[in-house]
Amino acid sequence: MFAKKNKIKNGLDYKILQVLAYFINGIIAILCLIPFIMIISASFSSEQAITFNGFSLLPQDFTLEAYKSVFSEPMVIVRAYIVTIGLTVFGTVAGLFLQTMTAYVLSRKEFEWRNKFSFFFYFTTLFNGGLVPSFLLMTRILNLKDNYLALLFPLLFSVFNLLIMKSYIMAIPESLIDAAKIDGCGEFKTMYKVVMPMLKPAMATVGLFIALGYWNDWYNAMLYVSDEKMYPLQYFLYQQINNIEVYKRLLESSGAGGSSAAVSAMSMPTQSLRMALTVVVTGPIVLLYPFVQRYFVQGITIGAVKG
Repeated sequence: MFAKKNKIKNGLDYKILQVLAYFINGIIAILCLIPFIMIISASFSSEQAITFNGFSLLPQDFTLEAYKSVFSEPMVIVRAYIVTIGLTVFGTVAGLFLQTMTAYVLSRKEFEWRNKFSFFFYFTTLFNGGLVPSFLLMTRILNLKDNYLALLFPLLFSVFNLLIMKSYIMAIPESLIDAAKIDGCGEFKTMYKVVMPMLKPAMATVGLFIALGYWNDWYNAMLYVSDEKMYPLQYFLYQQINNIEVYKRLLESSGAGGSSAAVSAMSMPTQSLRMALTVVVTGPIVLLYPFVQRYFVQGITIGAVKG
């Protein structure tokens, strides 16, 4: 059997298939990488070059004006980074704990009400109260206006992530859990010692989804936060782009007739600023992905049948 497998791997058809697979995957990887390279290139290009020549793979009229605008107040952006990192780390840990425990309970057959609770969770994916009830709940009932909890609670629990976690737990052999209970393990010890070590692919996947949600969130900050010291990174950068757009329009409106104000408005880094902000925002998440990539591969193959 092993000789047959080695013969297949050494065959010409197999080698051609391998070369073709690597070639196609390489082309796809390059196509995915090109837009990000253009974003980095545009962030180091002048506004006039982008306006007249468009985007390119290499910087045009190299300048650091966009990054100077982003870091014009370094302590402000550092504070926004701290807020976002704190929310992302704490929210990811708390969200994983809640969703893992809930998924474990809903996967246990001895829990009589598991179907009723599962329907309750699923029902919320079809219907929700909308913006007004959520806003009133946060601001009037819970009194969380200008409170970090208003940024934490809305993304803490996701039914979509719950379904992913539940499907992984249900794939664990029931005999392992029964053996742990025979050895005297309670529910929490079974969860911690038996179930959680086998959930690493699912926890990495769901954890990344939760972390991305907190990292990219600006909408809740717009609704519930008015104190600039509490702005997360995304909302701070959103405000900065809006401010420079407004200032540029004011310069353009006051610079009719080709005055120096109109020239100054044209030279302001708007497009390049957006690209620089994209680099600043996506950098940490891009660096985080390689650490969880292997768990994604495990997650894809977890249900495979070994031959």
